[in-house]
Amino acid sequence: MTNRVMVVTVAAMALAVSCLVASGSAAAFTARDMLGRDVALAAPPKRIISLVPSVTEILYALHAEHLLVGVTDFCDFPPEAKRQPKVGGMVAPSLEAIIALKPDLVIATTEGTREDTFTQLSRVGVPVYLVAAHHVADATSLMRRLGELTGREGAAGPLVARLEQRIEAVKIAVRSLVRPRVLYVLWPEPLIVPGRGSIVTELIQLAGGQSLTADDPDAWPRYSLEAAVAKSPEVILLANHGAGTGAVSMDKWRRLASLPAVKTGRLLSVDGDLMHRYGPRFVDGLEQLARAIHPEAFR
Repeated sequence: MTNRVMVVTVAAMALAVSCLVASGSAAAFTARDMLGRDVALAAPPKRIISLVPSVTEILYALHAEHLLVGVTDFCDFPPEAKRQPKVGGMVAPSLEAIIALKPDLVIATTEGTREDTFTQLSRVGVPVYLVAAHHVADATSLMRRLGELTGREGAAGPLVARLEQRIEAVKIAVRSLVRPRVLYVLWPEPLIVPGRGSIVTELIQLAGGQSLTADDPDAWPRYSLEAAVAKSPEVILLANHGAGTGAVSMDKWRRLASLPAVKTGRLLSVDGDLMHRYGPRFVDGLEQLARAIHPEAFR
């Protein structure tokens, strides 16, 4: 056994023991996560590690960032989140780094983190709260849930109310307008688009568009370029993926000059971080989509 493995093992055992002692000496606190699992804690969490960028954004929006002791390398908003201790990526975060930060709760998602990470954390006594959001109602529900979990209910209610007011304003603005056929491109090669289980599909609908891939049963299915072209999109939206990824390339799409979207100059780039994350900024994404799909309604 290497020295490193011994250190991790000892730390894991120590943490497990401390969790057991705490659970026996403090009143039980139970929270039900978004997968319907009851997560038992010794007390309301005071040391949280977020493995989900959307969750990190929500905790900052709730002014609960003082409870964060660690985040992923991808938790980059707000800018202050970049200064939090890092535990690695979403898919396979460092178990050693997580244990060293002594969390009393890890918030993760089954749609971005490997299942064996949850299993290993459970073995060392670290509770894991799982989240998922495929619809707008899921996103606002998560904000309320995290408000309850962190004792910030008073901040969660007004936050959700403001977001719902902005959503309603977009719905009113596009209500009477004809819905153009929209092709949203998450990733160009292979071509990945939003399906039925993606929050982006609902955002396009709310923004007054008709997503051409909404009926696909997968959340983010792969598509062939031929299938996309056959649907004659009237608006094509290409997602950018944050700082450091470079500008999205439109050259391939511009060459498809017969497409209605290209003919009318409706080939546009949008900020993918706003659309794909389900923190409070998803409403910024909705407003950006609405302006792209219906510029005439937002002059």
